[in-house]
Amino acid sequence: MDKFEGKVAVITGAASGIGRALAERFAREGMRVVLADVEEPALLQTAVAMQEAGAEVLPVVTDVSKAEDVEALARWTLEAYGAVHLLCNNAGVATGGTVWESSLNDWQWVINVNLWGVIHGLHTFVPLMLDQGSEGYIVNTASIAGLLPFHFNAPYHATKHAIVAISEKLYYDLAARGGRIGVSVLCPGWVSTKIVDSWRNRPPELSDEAVEMTAEALAAYTALRQECAAGMDPADLAEQVFQAVRGGRFYILPHREYSPLIQARAEAVVEGGNPPPLS
Repeated sequence: MDKFEGKVAVITGAASGIGRALAERFAREGMRVVLADVEEPALLQTAVAMQEAGAEVLPVVTDVSKAEDVEALARWTLEAYGAVHLLCNNAGVATGGTVWESSLNDWQWVINVNLWGVIHGLHTFVPLMLDQGSEGYIVNTASIAGLLPFHFNAPYHATKHAIVAISEKLYYDLAARGGRIGVSVLCPGWVSTKIVDSWRNRPPELSDEAVEMTAEALAAYTALRQECAAGMDPADLAEQVFQAVRGGRFYILPHREYSPLIQARAEAVVEGGNPPPLS
């Protein structure tokens, strides 16, 4: 995809972090941007800031875990702009601990947002984009945790692996259909975002079942906050995503220091061995 001026981008999780940076980067290319997020105050603040900077944006409050919300997002987009050329399935949350210590509500919430959010986005928007017959592009935000099993949150890790798999299948499916839609999967390491505080948007019906956080979990949470705060600037990440979209590059791995670990894991799979050390 090499023409952006006047085209339409739909970005979920667009109120902050990676999503907002993506919105601002593609807006600088002259795209009209539909901003989708469940956090209404932050969404409206982002929309106002981008409008004041000269961007044409449409904010739509959207809970990607609900199919009807994503379908409404598509209707708002078509009513406002008549087409969709770029879809960034970016919304995501993180919580939980080990596989067995994560509560069932932890699993449900993270799967609902991270995995079902991507599924809803693709199920709703891909047919629209194919019917247009024009050039388009899809970026699914996974994580380095989608390639390596090192993340503290088991539910997060599982959903990000699933997003990588779905993205690869989408790539092959679209190629088989002859669609003019490119695909990328974004697998970053630490990025300076508020994802460690994503509990702020957790629905009451899926509240944490744990009475109190263990000392081990609290220490891990504190370490995650520090890692996030020291992570890559979202604007720098967004620039890499833009270049990948323009160049049609599928795998986007902004943190190349993880490449030896990815290679070691792949070699262990091929050799039928055990998962290798992650350091």
